[in-house]
Amino acid sequence: MATLKDVAERAGVSVSTVSLVLNGQDARRVKPAIGERVRQAADELGYAPNLLARSLRTRRTRTIGLLSDMVATTPFAGRMLKGAQETAWQAGYVLLLIDTGGVADLERSAVQALVQRNVDALVYACMYHREVEVPEIPEGLPVVVLDGRPTVAAPGERRTSALGDGRRPTPATGDGRTSAPAADWVVPDERGGARAAVEHLLAAGHRRIGFCTTGEDVPAARERLEAFAATLGADFDPSLVVRGETGDVHGGARATAELLGRRDRPSALFCFNDRMAMGAYRAARAAGLSIPADLSVVGFDDQEHVADALDPALTTVALPHYEMGAWAARRALARAASAAPEPGGEHALMPCTLVVRDSVAAL
Repeated sequence: MATLKDVAERAGVSVSTVSLVLNGQDARRVKPAIGERVRQAADELGYAPNLLARSLRTRRTRTIGLLSDMVATTPFAGRMLKGAQETAWQAGYVLLLIDTGGVADLERSAVQALVQRNVDALVYACMYHREVEVPEIPEGLPVVVLDGRPTVAAPGERRTSALGDGRRPTPATGDGRTSAPAADWVVPDERGGARAAVEHLLAAGHRRIGFCTTGEDVPAARERLEAFAATLGADFDPSLVVRGETGDVHGGARATAELLGRRDRPSALFCFNDRMAMGAYRAARAAGLSIPADLSVVGFDDQEHVADALDPALTTVALPHYEMGAWAARRALARAASAAPEPGGEHALMPCTLVVRDSVAAL
């Protein structure tokens, strides 16, 4: 294996010059021609830096730990990992991923394993937008929550799982938790995405619009409903908001069937997600209705192999998974590279884009 000394001899310069160039510190201290000669010599010799030795000198490992609760095993959210990994790689960092499946005991061990490997920052990724309690980590280690809002338990509160299976529960709003100031976070702009969906239906002439949503108490459900009502304004009819028992195909089918069974049924539906929209397609066809001729439908998520595979293809709102992953990695890199520890608490609402396909017709 080639060493710094080998590279220096090949380039005809000192070892210190090689070190400056290969560590990216040559901009002001080494002539460009010499820097290029050093890099060429390193390439010819196949020189690879000793990252362990470098980490001992710099106290940085150029690694980011990414802890996910099921993101790695869910194709739907996998683009978050791609965004984070590509951003880290372009900056010369490696992403160390551990997926815990949402099991709290495994999560604690995973955090310890990443800390023991001296990661420079930690990204905590959630499969869907929710409120999460950030795991305990050593003071000074930058943390970014990806697709979630960090919370802390109220004084004296002990966290338990309603499922009784060791999984981390999702806290609800108003339960005494407050935003954790130590972590940065990024989530989708749920309200903006819902507003775009409803405005698209309004532009097509629809005024009687139903909303098939989930009964789960999660930020996405609350914020999309708020934006739905605000965008409709005077046309908002609370009776056209139906909550499915589940946020999937079956929940969407049942909620849609309830709305279509009314004499004054809506001419259009906004669905909480694409799986509920798929259920709406089934219920509409069971009622003898055609989409979009008799019923226009807009979904949310732009789920691969669902939204584009429906017939007709579903107009929907795309979740910015890749963009959120890239933002989380950039923020983690910025805090890790800072000479003085930056305060946490910065957050971003990532825009959700309307994807127009064939499921909406003018009224």
